[in-house]
Amino acid sequence: MDSIGIMVRKQTAADQALRLDNQICFAVYSTAHAFNRVYKPLLDRLGLTYPQYLVLNVLWAEDEQTVVSIADRLALESSTLTPLLKRLEAAGHLRRTRNAKNERQVLVALTDQGRALQHKAGCLSDTLLAASTQTPAELAALNQNVRHLRDAIYSQIGVWDAPA
Repeated sequence: MDSIGIMVRKQTAADQALRLDNQICFAVYSTAHAFNRVYKPLLDRLGLTYPQYLVLNVLWAEDEQTVVSIADRLALESSTLTPLLKRLEAAGHLRRTRNAKNERQVLVALTDQGRALQHKAGCLSDTLLAASTQTPAELAALNQNVRHLRDAIYSQIGVWDAPA
């Protein structure tokens, strides 16, 4: 009881752990939103959403991939990815074709327009670097730690094989 007779419950360690600011999942979640807010004006100028930008990133690294390989890389279901690919194709950034060797597979390849976006999108990392007030080395170390955490979690739940 406090000095005026009101029952006051003492906070336990478990209570502290449940506080939003003490939950790493919320820190990662809210940081993802901050990333999106930094990137959004730049992506709007390119006519892209963040998920579309991620798809293009996968193709910029290695062009002509199957829908399944892109989905695996991004930890998405193929059914989630297909609408993104259709919009990117309608915008002229990529083309989808059936694999001549296996018609059940859809191959995704960049168009010249999609390749040209890579140079225009290069400013995203500079913008994030400036907004973060971190050094490139600090961001690289944080990236490594977050990827390690992600991979450890996925190794326990067995849902996604993180790319090497």
